[in-house]
Amino acid sequence: MSKELFPIHSADFVISSPRADKCPEPDMPEFAFIGRSNVGKSSLINMLVNRKDLAKTSGRPGKTQLINHFLVNEQWYLVDLPGYGYAKVSKEDRKKFMGMINHYVKERPNLINLFVLIDSRHTPQKNDLEFMAMLGREGIPFSIVFTKIDKLSSNQVRKNIAAYGKEMLKQWEELPPQFKTSASSKIGRMEIMAYIDNLVDATKEHFNKGPKPL
Repeated sequence: MSKELFPIHSADFVISSPRADKCPEPDMPEFAFIGRSNVGKSSLINMLVNRKDLAKTSGRPGKTQLINHFLVNEQWYLVDLPGYGYAKVSKEDRKKFMGMINHYVKERPNLINLFVLIDSRHTPQKNDLEFMAMLGREGIPFSIVFTKIDKLSSNQVRKNIAAYGKEMLKQWEELPPQFKTSASSKIGRMEIMAYIDNLVDATKEHFNKGPKPL
């Protein structure tokens, strides 16, 4: 039996927070996941950590309404953020969610990378482009994760991803890192986990609070 790459020894729910200042102490590297409602975020998170129900999946858009922290391998936090865009919630609640999201991504000091999930089945969506433009203006490090690539032909996936790149390069000098994924077939897991693993290693010294050797 081959050894699993990037094994998940533990993945535990820590807390659900209504605001960034209620989140755990920022003493470990943190990687957050966000996207429009119904983009397949919970399924992707479960695929990454090899759990069936760590993040609760639902056919009802807008189910994630708090900032959910999970501790992975006792080394880093995985954060499940509320979706943006359309959801079957009130306009007031949508405004509240965006306020929560904006405060978190702008103020969370240990946020190493924000994974922005985009449904590969669609052409560029205005709210995706606007959200990523805001991240760029604020200098927030992020990557794009194209989800559900198994739901259409590889040629159409390429076309849709290229269309996003074309739109973004109207404002950007270069594109952020990109990943193509399928939660059902685990496509993209190794690439994302390798990316996280490298960033965790790169930030170890910063987050190491232990006494320095003499």
